[in-house]
Amino acid sequence: MTFKRMDTLSLTGKRVLIREDLNVAVKDGEILNDTRIRASLPTIQKALNEGAKVILMSHMGRPTEGLSIIEQQQFSLAPVAARLAELLGCGVKLVNDYLDDDSVGDSALTGDVLLLENVRVNAGEKSNDEKLSRQYAAMCDIFVMDAFGTAHRAQASTHGVAKYAPVACAGILLANELDALERSLKNPEKPMLAVVGGAKVSSKLEGLKNLSDKVDQLIVGGGIANTFLKASGFNVGKSLYEADLVDTAAQLMSQTNIPMPSDVVVAKEFSEHAEATVKLVTEVEDDDMILDIGPKTAEEYSKLIASMKTIIWNGPLGVFEFEQFSGGTKQVAKAIAKNSGYSIAGGGETIAAIDKFEVTDDISYISTGGGAFLEYVQGEVLPAVAVLEERGEERA
Repeated sequence: MTFKRMDTLSLTGKRVLIREDLNVAVKDGEILNDTRIRASLPTIQKALNEGAKVILMSHMGRPTEGLSIIEQQQFSLAPVAARLAELLGCGVKLVNDYLDDDSVGDSALTGDVLLLENVRVNAGEKSNDEKLSRQYAAMCDIFVMDAFGTAHRAQASTHGVAKYAPVACAGILLANELDALERSLKNPEKPMLAVVGGAKVSSKLEGLKNLSDKVDQLIVGGGIANTFLKASGFNVGKSLYEADLVDTAAQLMSQTNIPMPSDVVVAKEFSEHAEATVKLVTEVEDDDMILDIGPKTAEEYSKLIASMKTIIWNGPLGVFEFEQFSGGTKQVAKAIAKNSGYSIAGGGETIAAIDKFEVTDDISYISTGGGAFLEYVQGEVLPAVAVLEERGEERA
């Protein structure tokens, strides 16, 4: 790849603006999983060690764009700032009003970190606004894109800023992610399996058409599986599914080997206190919600996983956050962990499941990206990487 890499540049005394993906789950002010924060540390520490003026930026959740963070405090990066300070052992100052302050970059103290408040509250962030992009770029001498999890989005803090910054490069995490994925996907050992689940039905279902050309077998779970069950003529009751993509699912099944669940775990409501009932797929009633694959299906999938040489995993098989609907995801996670081949897993929910079921050390590579991970595996161009490659062709 032709992009510049941060670890080949001189950072001493430079204003270094690093885009990280610090979007972590927070409940009652407490961070539930800090995997993404820890993954960002090598890049941040490298910049600190070289005497750079370090400015970080990230998003958190989906706040209302243009509305002050003061009015939507649940999306503040304050818990992240506190955790970063603990992990880095230095001061981390959270800055709110930074767009109209030309001296923000210069105010960064060597040895400490400035963290810009949630970029997604800034008007024009999602639309990749040029003015906003230039405001970000004006803060730095070097822009470092290190957020693989948002590399598939052409936004001001991921793409636009890279166009206008004096120098744009890839951070250690982003470069490592791309290197690992490239190595594993260029000549994967066959047979190859993709396990794709989760609730984001439409975005992943369309992508499965591209993915099906690369893998020998597909396993689908979550809301995606419900769409395929509906396409197979089964009743899915009140379950989440994408009605307008049923035909797409049917077409995909005619082209690719996609096993359907033989049994499922259902409930009458979506609740952590809901009563779970195992049923054959032929027994699902109109008022049932399918919230997990059944034990027989989990066993069938585990046997299939055991026969694979390369496995790509993106998304849970059910609502694993609720204990009574976590069995399918747990068994599949354990099966992937036991597989002696190469396994790649990515996505926020996937990382949470890996952590919950304690299989972190048994997955070959864990990506911090969700949508970006899946799009890269499918062969899509990631806008934030493409612009780095364009800038990389310029003279250093």
